[in-house]
Amino acid sequence: MTSPGEARAAVALTAAGIDHTIVRHGPVRSLEEAAQARGVTPDRVIKTLVVRRGADDYLFVLVPGDRQISWPKLRTLLGVNRLSMPDAETAREVTGYERGTITPFGSLRPWAVVADARVDGTVSIGGGAHGVSATVSAADLIRVLGAEVADVTDPAAAQ
Repeated sequence: MTSPGEARAAVALTAAGIDHTIVRHGPVRSLEEAAQARGVTPDRVIKTLVVRRGADDYLFVLVPGDRQISWPKLRTLLGVNRLSMPDAETAREVTGYERGTITPFGSLRPWAVVADARVDGTVSIGGGAHGVSATVSAADLIRVLGAEVADVTDPAAAQ
């Protein structure tokens, strides 16, 4: 059974007119498991992070799975002194998606998008529901979202 979030994301992806493949897989417990289930390498699993600039002002940041946001780089790019990540409930309220399922496609509001400069090739992005993703061309993803591309990440800290 397709969830409302998955359906909304799929409709938005189709409406965007880009080639994509929906991949459904079971629960995963790590980036490596997610990459394997999606048929890509960990750096091609793209996390869609919601960042708060101010009151009712959010944006999406597309981050390769093996990297994390560099707050100083992102603040400099956006010309702001302060950014934060909303809690899970707020992220759901402003996007319509739960953490772990967030995608710019079908979001309740069309927030601005920043894509890290390393988002390239064939990538896998959240599909609006747990265990669902969409495989797309990064170039198409960036183009249809009107994403600003910049170096806004650092290598992820060792776990």
